[in-house]
Amino acid sequence: MEHSLNIMGATARRGSNQSGMRAYNERLVLSLIRQHGALAKADITRRTGLSAQTVSVIMRALEADGLLVRGQPVRGKIGQPSTPVSLAKDGAFFFGLKIGRRSLDLVLTDFLGEVLHRVRVNHPYPTPENTVRFASDGIDRILSKLPPEHQSRVAGLGIALPFQLWEWPGADADVTKEMRRWKDQDIAAELGHSRGFPVFICNDASTACGAELVFGDPDKPSDFLYFFVGFFIGGGLVLDNSLYTGRSGNAAALGSLIVPTPAGTHCQLVDVASLSALEDALIRSSDQSTMIWEHPETWDVPKGPLDSWLDGAAFGIARAIAASACLIDVAQVLIDGWMPETMRAELVRRVQQEIAQISVVGVQKPDVVAGSIGPDARALGAASLPLSNRFLIERHSYQKGGGH
Repeated sequence: MEHSLNIMGATARRGSNQSGMRAYNERLVLSLIRQHGALAKADITRRTGLSAQTVSVIMRALEADGLLVRGQPVRGKIGQPSTPVSLAKDGAFFFGLKIGRRSLDLVLTDFLGEVLHRVRVNHPYPTPENTVRFASDGIDRILSKLPPEHQSRVAGLGIALPFQLWEWPGADADVTKEMRRWKDQDIAAELGHSRGFPVFICNDASTACGAELVFGDPDKPSDFLYFFVGFFIGGGLVLDNSLYTGRSGNAAALGSLIVPTPAGTHCQLVDVASLSALEDALIRSSDQSTMIWEHPETWDVPKGPLDSWLDGAAFGIARAIAASACLIDVAQVLIDGWMPETMRAELVRRVQQEIAQISVVGVQKPDVVAGSIGPDARALGAASLPLSNRFLIERHSYQKGGGH
């Protein structure tokens, strides 16, 4: 019987039961170590409020299952030396599939979130059949590179894709007809039926935001707004250290916001701050537009079209931030995207300049900073979906506890 659940806004589907789900207290310990790094038993006891005996039992069980490794004893303090434990990088493995308008990416990460293997292909637009074939072939190819003991530790597949793909704006009639087939496609169920691990699905921009939450700077604020600049710009929202995806899974759809333009007109943010707009500008200037869909660090975009796009994108994003700040009181806004690091830094700088000039009476404007994940945010966020479901708890569940 097919099983579904919701975790971090992601829907999980699979053909068998969810064996391997860790008990709550075990996931609590794993979550603490993921956030804080190596911890000794006394630190875990203090932070969780669990008894020392219970923590000892949990740590032994997690170590026996290959999820934790012991470090060198720390000596020089009063009493017995303490032995810190950390996550075992080979403790579990996770697939992440990003379905993009110009490419498909499949990655395999280890328990620490490091990408071990990658398969990628470019395309004019994604179709359900080609996507399923790519994912199935890619999973088989990557699994064949793993030793048997690691194959058995693959804990799931996460999928990041734009919701309502069939409403892709600006597509011609033939493309629209092809894309409409996504409306009746349950890719998570199709891939999950043939695999022995659970499959999760989430909006791509929210998934990228989830990567920032799970793998990003642990010292970030508990509430933040997130922009990811891809073929279309999208967004994510974290409240109280939890990814908020809303009733339909599409919360913080920042690309749909109506923003003013320097010319005094209005448009949706997606029209001015997406890489599709940069692609159009490159086509109009007769420059090669396909270069921006290869690896971001290999871009060689002409200064004229790039400067014009950066100005328009920064103007629109700043207005979107100002409008959002009136509704959601966040301390920080993170901007990331499929682009070179230097270009992301320049976009952030221009957004900071723009928002400094906007007057919003009675509202404290948030700080604007660069995201910490980069172009892989959607694929890594997809891989974080099974990781979170199987091994973690939401941060607010333990950050509100004692011992901090």
